[in-house]
Parts: sequence; C-alpha cells; structure tokens
Amino acid sequence: MVSGVFRRELPRLREISVVFVRHGLGDLVRRAGISRLLEQAGHVLHLGEAPEIAHLEAQQRVRLAFEQLGPTFVKLGQMLSTREDLLPPASTTELARLHSDVAPVPFDDLLPQVRQALGRSPFEVFGHVEREPYAAASIAQIHRAKLASGTPVVLKIRRPGIEAKIDADLRILDHLAHLIEREMPDVRRYRPVQVVGQLRSSLERELDLAVEARNAERFARSFADDPDIYVPRVYWEWTSSTMNVQEHIEGIRGNDLAAIDSAGLDRKALAARGVDAVLKMILVDGFFHADPHPGNVMYLPGNRIALIDFGMVGRLSQARRRQIIDLLAGLAGHDEEAMLEVLLDWRGDDSVDEARLAADLGEFAFDYADMQLKDLKIGVLLNRVSAILREHSIVLPSDLTLLFKALITLEGLGHQYDPEFRLIERVKPFVDRAMRERYQPAETARRAQQTLSDLFGLVTSMPRDLARLVKYARRMRVDLDLKHLDRFGDRLHSAINRATIGIMTASLVVGSSIVMTVAEGPRLFGVSLLTYCGLVGYLIAFVNSLWIIFSIRRSGRH
Repeated sequence: MVSGVFRRELPRLREISVVFVRHGLGDLVRRAGISRLLEQAGHVLHLGEAPEIAHLEAQQRVRLAFEQLGPTFVKLGQMLSTREDLLPPASTTELARLHSDVAPVPFDDLLPQVRQALGRSPFEVFGHVEREPYAAASIAQIHRAKLASGTPVVLKIRRPGIEAKIDADLRILDHLAHLIEREMPDVRRYRPVQVVGQLRSSLERELDLAVEARNAERFARSFADDPDIYVPRVYWEWTSSTMNVQEHIEGIRGNDLAAIDSAGLDRKALAARGVDAVLKMILVDGFFHADPHPGNVMYLPGNRIALIDFGMVGRLSQARRRQIIDLLAGLAGHDEEAMLEVLLDWRGDDSVDEARLAADLGEFAFDYADMQLKDLKIGVLLNRVSAILREHSIVLPSDLTLLFKALITLEGLGHQYDPEFRLIERVKPFVDRAMRERYQPAETARRAQQTLSDLFGLVTSMPRDLARLVKYARRMRVDLDLKHLDRFGDRLHSAINRATIGIMTASLVVGSSIVMTVAEGPRLFGVSLLTYCGLVGYLIAFVNSLWIIFSIRRSGRH
C-alpha cells in the first residue's frame, strides 16, 4: 500500500519520477520501489530517456534533473557538492555548477507578504521602493529601497508559497531516503537519511530570513575592531522571518576583476584580507561564512571588504576547532600520526581498519614530505584526505563538510586575485598561534579543570551505573562463581581508589598551576611563597602519579 505521505504528495512524487526517468535515472526509480508505489496508486511511468541528454555523463544528468526540480533539489545538489567524503570528485565538481534560473516574482505578488511583515504598506514605511528586483533567487528576492531619511537599504523578501513547496519536497525526500536505505543496500554508505536531515536543517535556517540577519550581527560584532572588514547594518524594526531589511552596500562585486583594476584596488591586499577574515571566523570564532565566493563580497575604497549574504554559515565547537588545528598542523608538517588521531575521532562508532588507514596516511604524508610549504595547496590536500575518508567509509561530521568546501573555495578565490597566493602560508600563523595558546598556563589550567570535572562526573555516576548493572543482573539467569565475584569486587574497590587519587592529583595540578601565576605575597630568597607551595603541590602530584602507575601495573599482573 502507498504510505500516507506519498498518498498526499502523489502529484509531486510522479513529477519527480518523470524528471528522473527522462534524465536517464529510471534505474534509481525502479530499484527504490518508487515505480511500484506509483503503480499501486494507478500511475504508470511510460516515459523514456530524453534523446538530447543521452550522450551526457551520469553526473551531468543528475545536475540537470535537480535544476529542473526546483529549489529543494538545487539545495540538495549544492550540499552534496560539499560531500567529497561520500562522492567522487567528478560528481561533486558537477554538482557545484548547480544554479537555479528562476523568473522574478512581480512585486504586486509580494505585496501581501510585505504588508503582513511590516503591518502596513511598504510605501508608507519607506521613502522609495523599487518594483523591479535587484536580484532573484530560488528562496528570496531582493528589492532596493530607501528609508524616509534617504538611507539606501535592500529588502530581502521570501517568495510566497515557497515554504509549503519545500516542506512537501522534504517530506518526500525523507521517505525516499528511508526507502532507499531499506531497498538498496549498496547505497547505504552514502547515508541518504543523514543527508536529507542535514538538508532539512539547512533549508529551515535559510527560509527564516531573521536567522540570516542574526548571523550578520554576529559577524559584525566579531569584526567590530577591524577597519578593513565591513558588515552591513540590519534594521530590526522591519525584519522578520519573511523579510529582512539591511543596509545597501555600494561597491565593486568580487567577481568584477576589470572594475577592481579600474578602481586602483590592490588584488593581493584584497586576497590576503579576505582570506584572513574567513580563517579568523573558522579557527578563532568557530562561526564562519560557509560560501565565501566572489559574489558574496563587495570591495570598497581603501581595499576594504564588505561581506554580504549570510544565509549559509558553519559552526564549529571548541573541540572541533582543536581537531581542525591538529589536522592542518599534521598536513603542513606531514605528520601522519597527528592526522590519524583526528580521523579516528571523526569515525564515530563506525569500525575502521586502523592499520590500513595508518598505512594510507603514511603514504599520503610521504608523497608530500619533500615539498616546500609554499608549494602545498590546501585544496589538493583536503581532496586527498576526502578520498582517504571515502575509501575507508568514514563519513565527515556534518559541521565539517561546509568547512572543507569553504577552505577549497577560499583557496580558489585567493588564486583568482593573486597567482602567487598560497593559502597554507596564510593558515600557518593561525595554527602556530593556536598551538602556542594551547600550552599557556591559563589554557592548561582550564583543560586540567575540565579533565577534573570529567573524572569527578565519572566517579559520582559510578554508584548509579553499578545500581543499574545490579538491577539488570537480577533479571538475568546466570551461573555465578562467587570467588570470581569477590575478586571482581576487590578490583572495583581498587579502581575507585585509584580514580579518587587521580582526582586529587588533578586538583593539585590545577591548584598549583593557579597559585604559581600569582606574583604577590610574602617572599623567601626573592621568590614568592606561593611559588614554593605550587612546587610542593607538583611534587605530591608526581608521587601520586607514580603510585597510580605502579598500582595499575601491579593489578595487570594478577
């Protein structure tokens, strides 16, 4: 029987199937069981492959099909173009060419939505509104306007009805993804359900235009002290989920190289400043513009850069940033051990042949060992890492897919402006600074405190976990060797003792690190007494550590 979701969306499901079949993707429709579902509902697919696309490669057919199916599939393809851990370079390169040629919506069709967002007519709020669109995209359309004060602004207005259409497509894609994972085992490695979930999150953020406005304000705060980077102001009094109002930037578009040269701007300075700004977002702030292509920047007099279009952003936790630093340091230093540790962290619960992965990384590091830093290209290195991930079926965490694509796009942007540009040379100072900061006393103390907190949490949760284990054991019928059980209890008691001593040792290290940073107080032989206290604490911690190590080794012999 046809599921409830498919029954409601049968016309759209049939449209999707027809497009796939006409683009030579009928085997996917058949193997996923979609044609069978349509037949159950009385729809039979008789269409054959369109002759004009018969000579095209499979990835070209997929791109054309996605373009024809509209914004949801265009966004899906654009997102898949970042997944070089899942798809080969030929597919990701082709999908990166996706664009959505959409006809602009007449302004009169947008008026009801604009009135609802503003609470009154836009002609009463703004001194002037241009009816002709300044730009049109699949989700939103932009019109230029002026405030009553004469300040130029842009109105980014969501297309009417687009939310319902995308929601229907996402419901179909979600069910298709589950269907494909169930019916096509050889496709499971591409994680269709996970990909659709990532697409849903991305589109939900992009549909809410207030989210883009909040992103702009975060970037504005981050670069408030940088005179070379400018972020347009958001006018919150007229911004909502269906429309946002931002300052209009008059400048030279990033892809207009002739105008850049005519204005006397320095391409090398623009490349360096733009790349440093994005690297700061990634490695320092953990919140970055995920689509830094030339169309999303404007250049101002004095080689200043204005960032625009904040619909696609990436977020990186502090732990993830440390992993990125370690990976980049490993790439630059040809250190396969450092890279291996990071990739093993990324594998999650998936099983990996560690010996083979280590061998592949060793070969990778050997291939680049004799290259000078200035000759390394991060795009090539990341593509090679992605190929290794794909070979070992390691799926990149979703927060890293945009990062890889952003870095590759960034390197291409730099080369476009400066043929001698080397992204690795711009990355190295950020990596070196992050590595230095990692071993500063304050950061060391913070990490030790976090370790202490984790150890304390482990010990405090142990009684609860043991209680659950006992309850579970009571429900099981097993033969017990009481002598072995007594031995288990002794070992558990010893383990708890060692964990307690470990927590006390970590506390001593943290406390000693803190007191040794205090220079004030009474002195002995010209040295602060607190420094002596810190040294005593370190000595006790060292003795405790030796005891724990000896205890663990002794227990391993029994």
